[in-house]
Amino acid sequence: MNQVQAVAVDEISAAKERIEAVRREITRVYIGSSRAIDLMLTALLAQGHVLLEGVPGVAKTTLVKAFAAALGASVRRIQFTPDLLPADITGTYVLSPKEGTFTLRPGPIFANLVLADEINRAPAKTQSALLEAMQERQVTIEGDRFELPSPFMVLATQNPIDLEGTYPLPEAQIDRFLIRVSLGYPQHKDEVAMLRAHNVEAPRARATLSVQDLLMLQGVARRIHVEDDLYEYAVNLTAFTRTHPRVLLGASPRATLALVQAAKAAAVIGGRPFVTPDDVRGMAQATLAHRLVLVPEADVDPKARDTIVDEAVQRVGYRRAARPA
Repeated sequence: MNQVQAVAVDEISAAKERIEAVRREITRVYIGSSRAIDLMLTALLAQGHVLLEGVPGVAKTTLVKAFAAALGASVRRIQFTPDLLPADITGTYVLSPKEGTFTLRPGPIFANLVLADEINRAPAKTQSALLEAMQERQVTIEGDRFELPSPFMVLATQNPIDLEGTYPLPEAQIDRFLIRVSLGYPQHKDEVAMLRAHNVEAPRARATLSVQDLLMLQGVARRIHVEDDLYEYAVNLTAFTRTHPRVLLGASPRATLALVQAAKAAAVIGGRPFVTPDDVRGMAQATLAHRLVLVPEADVDPKARDTIVDEAVQRVGYRRAARPA
């Protein structure tokens, strides 16, 4: 048993070193919230997708591009516009006049990392083209099913929905994002540092990992130990949102699963082979808040969802069950 534990600790140490290397490379390019970087790394390890929200000009796309470049995986970018069609994302069959046959022209969805820029500027029909890809890691084109490469991750940015030309994402699609990252204006010192770093030529991130490294890190995160007490705790947190008077639809079972997966990834980033209650608490807001559907009178408050999840963390206690002697 001790030998197995020692191997696990060695794996965790190696994984943490690789993650730190990625973080250092991203921070050379993106100067801002370290919390945002940690949340994106958490989603990567948990094999989930990320939704970044913020007003234009707060470096959402810069952060996503630096993150993608540091991972050393295949990257494609989709600029969402009102006239974008589902086939522009998934691909389509094209007639070859010489052979008289149809051949598949794959869309930008066939990549390890897909940057969906301003996802809420496309109508629901086009947004829905991502649903199958995000959940099943596959796409269906003219009745034919195609597997997407592994690993596969969608990094989407969206502007506040009250801006002109934006469409709110359907609840079903919001639920496919493991983590939501909210980016505000940078602090004064960070904005000054950004001006200094980008004075002559904007820095570019270099690849620090390979696809095999990413798969290895995700495998480590899957094997992180979780006590049964923490499963109970996670379910109690999401159950709290389902009975809250300001919530119309609370966090789904998929949200509970996302919370546990994110907590396991947070344990890896923290250098631990096991999940702690603090890992669960620390991931609650990023994984649960964006999934809540509020009653109309509460939905006018942009911070209402975060407040409800904070209330759940404060009021739902963690209880460690008695262990047999």
